[in-house]
Amino acid sequence: MALTWLQVEQFRCIERVELELDSRFNLFVGPNASGKTSLLEAMYFLGRGRSFRTRRLEALVRQGARSFVIVGRVGGPTKQMTVGVRGARGGTEIRLGGRAAESVAELAEHFPPQVIDPEVHKLLEEGPGRRRRFLDWGVFHVEPLFLPTWQRYHRALRQRNAALKQGLGQSAVAVWMPELAEAGELLARQRAEYVERLEGPVARLGERLLGQAASLVYHRGWGDGVSLEDAVAKDWERDRRLGATQHGPHRGDVAVKVAGQAAKDRISRGQQKLLAAALTLAQVVVQEEQQGGRSALLLDDPAAELDSEGLARLLECVGELPVQLLVTSLREDVPGLPSSGRRFHVEQGQVRTA
Repeated sequence: MALTWLQVEQFRCIERVELELDSRFNLFVGPNASGKTSLLEAMYFLGRGRSFRTRRLEALVRQGARSFVIVGRVGGPTKQMTVGVRGARGGTEIRLGGRAAESVAELAEHFPPQVIDPEVHKLLEEGPGRRRRFLDWGVFHVEPLFLPTWQRYHRALRQRNAALKQGLGQSAVAVWMPELAEAGELLARQRAEYVERLEGPVARLGERLLGQAASLVYHRGWGDGVSLEDAVAKDWERDRRLGATQHGPHRGDVAVKVAGQAAKDRISRGQQKLLAAALTLAQVVVQEEQQGGRSALLLDDPAAELDSEGLARLLECVGELPVQLLVTSLREDVPGLPSSGRRFHVEQGQVRTA
């Protein structure tokens, strides 16, 4: 679903901005520190309920204000819905079509944005937590049972870990094992099936962007050839000593490889950005295969750390996707960007139509 109208108040350096957006392409041009990235961050927050730059909610509130408000209209030509979020130090309030939302997940069902920013290479460089979040976002959009499965597993995991921290005996801790094992096995299968769907687009996009074959290897969070229940039971003493469950999907990961080797050890920073972009675009492809016309792609300064050839390849792949594009740039004349759509100039938190 396209984001057709946006209002942002008291967010980062933005006091108040109201925009009519194109359903296909929007370009935001301005100097560094002008507020371009903050606009994309507000759009991302509207779909994800969080920032792609910080976990500190208070850092998003404009200096001197108590809260920020982001409101948008999303949908197609015949049906639109108003979605909104208010954020402050105490938390986030979400509204959909005038009613209070029960969870952040409801936002993503209406406006599921993806982002490629100058920090996208961290998907490869950082630990498995970021890649698990990447996987889970993708599974959420193609597997209807994913969210309740994820919630079941993590509820059982929290209970078991709490019992371990209290020093309870093995029989008392084992009460949570059936739920943990059942939900954990199902969660791991859902992730594995999603990785299988992702592998084809990743290979094709990796070849186009890097000129090298890229592949994924899924690690479910415990050893192959053994059930989760048996793996946890065998490591009881270590769990008891550490006060936490050491095996399960919460320890899962997906290894990204180029020519059979770990990508982060084989390719340059610019190539890492292209490969991480390939992962993101592959996720958009799978998401659109599941239900077309829903995705939005945010590109924050795509030229950063890329040579002209790499940028051209990236923008060619991006341009082939049937999604709404929202792009920031230091300059307006970026080869490969669409000539139609809407263009905006951003400076000191103010936005005007070009």
